[in-house]
Amino acid sequence: MGPNAKGAALALISFGIFATHDVIVKFLGGRYDAFQIVFFSVLFSFPLVTLMMVRETEAHTLRPRHPWWTALRTVSVVVTGVSAFYAFSTLTLAETYAIMFSAPLLITILAIPILGERVGPRRWAAVVVGLVGVIVVLRPGAGGLGIGHLAALVAAMGGALASIIVRKIGKEERSDVLMLYPMLANLAVTGAALPFVYQPVQPGDIAMMALMSILAFAAMLTLIAAYRTGEAAIVAPMQYSQILWAAVYGALFFNETSDIATGTGAVIIIASGLYIVLRESQPNASENTPVSETKTRIETGTFLRVGPLLRSERRRQKQTAAPGMNNQT
Repeated sequence: MGPNAKGAALALISFGIFATHDVIVKFLGGRYDAFQIVFFSVLFSFPLVTLMMVRETEAHTLRPRHPWWTALRTVSVVVTGVSAFYAFSTLTLAETYAIMFSAPLLITILAIPILGERVGPRRWAAVVVGLVGVIVVLRPGAGGLGIGHLAALVAAMGGALASIIVRKIGKEERSDVLMLYPMLANLAVTGAALPFVYQPVQPGDIAMMALMSILAFAAMLTLIAAYRTGEAAIVAPMQYSQILWAAVYGALFFNETSDIATGTGAVIIIASGLYIVLRESQPNASENTPVSETKTRIETGTFLRVGPLLRSERRRQKQTAAPGMNNQT
């Protein structure tokens, strides 16, 4: 098996684990408020986050170098997390994924004012087609729109904004800041809301909340391995495999069936997203490759983000290699 094939296989496994995580979110969403689920998800994630942070050898503070961009990104991630968990709780898995798959389209649009990216007619056409797919899924005027659909759209927009900010400041901002600030903010915001929405948690549900964190951590490590092995243009599109998991899990656990509109819209959105990723991977097609460099699905602030971890790892490797290079000279 070649590197790209192995990377794609690892990515498929990773997004399968993420889909299992989302099944638990949906199951718990029938009993608890989204704020409560996010709070416990972040709480159980911190021991695993600590394990990752102790590997960091560079001494520095957690003061951000770009405070305003960091603050905006943190707010975006917190809104995304609560919105995404609420959407999973109220919509079918297929609907939620289909709407959130519009994030690459929104990233392409936001790359123009934030990154100064020049988007050509082909990528603009792909964006327009993808947004048509979103409209097909939402079916405005059909009487089926609800708060869950709005929450999924907000999650896609918030995730896109958070991702594009990383592309803007990620090379200068510390990885710890990019990873920890959203999690700490999520814990503070959802903790403040907890007295108003709290429902007593059954022991079995506590175990499921802990399992959510373990699954997210395992999926993140697997996705990191995928990006180490294969090219981003090959690995990134594997996120769309979650729509298949949605069909299987939805039918098995929630008696969900995807209608023609959701299926058609999902195909349109995925096709446009794939085109943008593949287009950006071509030489001289994009100055910033904002979509293909988005290393994982939308960020909810309940687990560590893959991109900053990869950058931190590359810096450690350069620091380790530097003494050896100096000795050779």
